[in-house]
Amino acid sequence: MLEEIIRQDKEIFLFLNGLGTQTWDGFWLFITHKLSAIPLYALLLFLTFKYFGTKRTLIVLVSVALLITATDQLANFFKYGVQRLRPCHDEDINMMVRLVKKSCGGKFGYFSAHASNAMALASFFSVLLGSRIKYLAMFLIVWAILVGYSRIYIGVHFPLDVLTGISIGAIFGWLFAKLAIFAFQKLGP
Repeated sequence: MLEEIIRQDKEIFLFLNGLGTQTWDGFWLFITHKLSAIPLYALLLFLTFKYFGTKRTLIVLVSVALLITATDQLANFFKYGVQRLRPCHDEDINMMVRLVKKSCGGKFGYFSAHASNAMALASFFSVLLGSRIKYLAMFLIVWAILVGYSRIYIGVHFPLDVLTGISIGAIFGWLFAKLAIFAFQKLGP
């Protein structure tokens, strides 16, 4: 059963990764680069300050730092615990992988920290700001999915790596947002 899932995951990866073209490589490299989201982070910080004020913005900043630390370290724990090779290190398929980056990254890839961190932030800010700003949640979820897909496109993660990262990120983002809201209530008006 597990072997069949892994086999299908590799097939889906090869299909999706093989759709890439040089025309789109620059776009997906931009999407996958951590620094490309700085304008989005600045906008979220501005909106947080606008709607919640200084004290609550500090709570959000601490919450986000703890959230990213949690998802990132959990991804590392799984990578070294599960030890599933990245596609570019997997001898069964590495000659068929379209690696867009200069390097593949670490040896293990289950699960994607990029996908997890992006979805964690999307989920967190969707809970905090989604009811105040129309379409923000939808925009953030689409952005996080694009970040996740970029990891398949550039050849460094299997689809299950990304789907697991997205799922864990969504759960952690929701949980940390609820904790931040609880802290807001403890602050009072």
